[in-house]
Amino acid sequence: MSERMVKEKQKVLNNFMEKNGKVKTIPAQQKKKLFLLEHMAEGLKVGTKYSEKEINEYIKHFHDDFATLRREFIIHQFMYRENSVYEVNPKEMWGSTPLYKQ
Repeated sequence: MSERMVKEKQKVLNNFMEKNGKVKTIPAQQKKKLFLLEHMAEGLKVGTKYSEKEINEYIKHFHDDFATLRREFIIHQFMYRENSVYEVNPKEMWGSTPLYKQ
């Protein structure tokens, strides 16, 4: 990620997260949402399999709407789901959208 993107990500996190790490609101703009999802996904371990309950509990540390954020993790390829078992994808797959990869 370029220095400009790092600064932009930090600005988004400052605007959408409280000091205690909770998400104030989920951004509507996709690029901002991807920055937030990336920040959240960085706390999960690649190669570890998580149950749906574990993922829900993890997401609840950030925001009460765990179902929406869990779905966003899958849609934007931060995670892979099979039979209610979740696993973090390699970072190269995260947020696979042209806007995010600039």
